[in-house]
Amino acid sequence: MNKNFLRQAQQMQQRLIKAQEELEMESIEASVGGGVVTVIANGKQKLQSIKIDPVAVDPQDIGMLEDLIIAAVNEAMDKAQELASQRVGAITGGMNIPGLT
Repeated sequence: MNKNFLRQAQQMQQRLIKAQEELEMESIEASVGGGVVTVIANGKQKLQSIKIDPVAVDPQDIGMLEDLIIAAVNEAMDKAQELASQRVGAITGGMNIPGLT
């Protein structure tokens, strides 16, 4: 194989590793229900915290709170996935490499 190609591949791998590390340090916040449920995830799609405003806690309607939490978590994960795709895409030039995001 071409030595230049191997060097470029190694450089891309190093940049991808650095991007993955940086994504782990990124915080993505999603809020739903007018701010009554807020979740924070990192760029690696790991949930870091959930904040629930006491007004959202209605013992007669736990289902609504559960729905708000699901919506907030899903929004945060979508944002984290988009961030990861942007970061990795910038390095790979848009090549779709399975398992990177």
